[in-house]
Amino acid sequence: MGLNKDRRIGRHAILLLLSDDSAQQLAKLEQSNWKGCTGKVGSMEAHKVVAAIETAAKKNGIIESNVYRESHALYHAIIEALHGVTRGQVQLGSVLRTVGLSFAVLRGNPYDSEQEGDWIAVSLYGTIGAPVKGSEHETIGLGINHI
Repeated sequence: MGLNKDRRIGRHAILLLLSDDSAQQLAKLEQSNWKGCTGKVGSMEAHKVVAAIETAAKKNGIIESNVYRESHALYHAIIEALHGVTRGQVQLGSVLRTVGLSFAVLRGNPYDSEQEGDWIAVSLYGTIGAPVKGSEHETIGLGINHI
């Protein structure tokens, strides 16, 4: 009835993000009826990071753009992941910070019971720092939300 340890969506989202062969990793996840995608985004503006991830999720059929609760769940997962990347202050350009991020979006049911429904996870990894080459450091974030 509880969370299935082999289907921890956050763990799989991070592994997908950091994988050297994300296509192979994604193919294994899709065998369990999960959907996912990866991509990259760089910006001094948080709304551009959100838009890039939302666009990739819609383009890859992870969420249905005409179903509000799916877009809403994705938005909250993105913001939660950005909190990790920005250490709790989701601000970039206004405080002279820029990010260069890779992202993974994963949708699936991490529970034994199908009645629990789908959840969505967003993982982010890359660099954050002043908008000067060489003035950045690594960062990572994870957000998970139910659909």
